[in-house]
Amino acid sequence: MKKTLFTILATLSTSLLAGVPSIKQVPIDHLYIPAGFDSNDNTEVIITGFLPNLCHKNPTAKINIDENKNINIKVTSLYYDKSNPFCPQMIVPFTLPVSLGVVQPGQYKVIVNNDKQKSAKLKVQESTSSAIDNYHYAYVSNVLTTPGSNKIQLKGYNPSDCFVLDKIESISNKKDTFSILPKMKQVNEFCPMKMVPFTYEFEVPETLPKNNILLHVRKMDGKSVNTILIQ
Repeated sequence: MKKTLFTILATLSTSLLAGVPSIKQVPIDHLYIPAGFDSNDNTEVIITGFLPNLCHKNPTAKINIDENKNINIKVTSLYYDKSNPFCPQMIVPFTLPVSLGVVQPGQYKVIVNNDKQKSAKLKVQESTSSAIDNYHYAYVSNVLTTPGSNKIQLKGYNPSDCFVLDKIESISNKKDTFSILPKMKQVNEFCPMKMVPFTYEFEVPETLPKNNILLHVRKMDGKSVNTILIQ
């Protein structure tokens, strides 16, 4: 009886431990730094990488900004090796927007996973307004691209019909990231809750580099939608 009870407890303990994931650093492909952030914006950088197999789940980023204006980002995933010893060997790519929050103006150096090859400079301008974001942006949920074409579609919905599209502006960091800003204007004082779907078309300049360009679309909630443009 004692042996049976010990066996049951040992099995239960092993089972409980098997369900607890460890945290592992994951491989990074590229660090994208959008241009055009002010000190009243929710500043973001975008990281692409991959999970080595299906035992890795949920890539996340931990951020530290030091007094020397170094932004150190550690990207890790939950690793469930003990609960699944037979991990399907399938690489899973990911695109991870990393919110830095409201950042003081200045020049920063962003480093990912302590890899100097995965570092870049970030410039945050002084804001000309005390409000969070100088503009309201459309609530974009999806960016549709066509391989070989510079034309894209911004799809989503606006939570009221009191705002309409004013213009779509763009900012290039002249390297690898093209920011798209679908700016809205208010046409009525009263803004009732009314879901208004939209599709806005935009043409990306042909002068952009041809490979691995990130389209960084700002949206109404202060975050972004990001996709790689394949030309």
